[in-house]
Amino acid sequence: MKKITMQEIADALNISRVTVWKVFNSYPGVSDSLREQVLSKAQELGYFKMKPQLSHNIMDIKSDDNTPVKTEMTVSVVVSRPESSMFWMNIIHQIAKELVNSNINLMYTYLPSKTTDGYSLPSVLTNGTLQGIIVLNVYDHDLLNMLNELKIQKVFLDMVTSIPEDILSGDLFLFEGKSSVGKITEAIIKKGRTEIGFIGDIGYAKTNYDRYEGYLTAMNHYKIPIKKEYSLVHSIGIYTYAEEINEFLSNLKPMPKAFICASDYVAHFVIKYLSANNYRVPEDVAVSGYDGTTEYIDQADYLTTVQVQTRELGKRLVKQLLYRISNPEFPLEVTYIHNKIRYGESTNF
Repeated sequence: MKKITMQEIADALNISRVTVWKVFNSYPGVSDSLREQVLSKAQELGYFKMKPQLSHNIMDIKSDDNTPVKTEMTVSVVVSRPESSMFWMNIIHQIAKELVNSNINLMYTYLPSKTTDGYSLPSVLTNGTLQGIIVLNVYDHDLLNMLNELKIQKVFLDMVTSIPEDILSGDLFLFEGKSSVGKITEAIIKKGRTEIGFIGDIGYAKTNYDRYEGYLTAMNHYKIPIKKEYSLVHSIGIYTYAEEINEFLSNLKPMPKAFICASDYVAHFVIKYLSANNYRVPEDVAVSGYDGTTEYIDQADYLTTVQVQTRELGKRLVKQLLYRISNPEFPLEVTYIHNKIRYGESTNF
């Protein structure tokens, strides 16, 4: 006899496979009446002869030939650019540890950095294999739209500026940047420097745009004219950061007295250029970043930055995804993660 799948049960009732899975695994978020319909339909189709023996993450039931059938929860981390920095890998590593502790399978799904004509998402994202996804380091508008349309529970970390929050079909986590970067900018202003620029692609990510807003807010608060020529905020190629930043800096005459950078990654290119061209940091030019990674700056705690707690963030993303899988009908959430500023020597002029 043909083996009946959960997808066939879901199709027969015009519901999602995740709902069927939740019934078999005693997860909340399914009404009693629908739960009974699922079990009844499963019995009718011959999925099992006895009602399932339920556990937290693994379903152990009997099929028609009395063979034990186990269905485990599987979620995926969806990322672009598999050569991701240690910042992203630390988050992924913590997600993996948290899922192992919860006896949940983890699958990595790699996407290109940009879509091409005719591109479609990997089948694992569309064939019912997964119960949920965590989307990290994906910053292509079209890719994110495709992911957003998936009929699966999802959690996004950050988002492109061009996609409004209110059309998302999953929960969104963002690093707070407006207040923290505003405070860094204010601290530099209070020390007496007003010739300050900003470097970072503000269309690339909502978090970058928020950091830029923090810079603008501080400058406006102190009524300091904002010189557009001091800022590089347009699109920057993924693989041409060094070249584009170097070109931008080489055309500045005179050089500003400080740069607020959208990330530590950007800051390290700025510092590298300044050092190579006989500018002292921070004596001549102060520089700040964001992320708190130790990957790019040789000197520990040298860079003024905002320290992201990647370990706690990985745990939080997993907890939110499991919550969303259990409570799909609850309103979607946008969560801002507030991180602490770490002042270093790069702004200690």
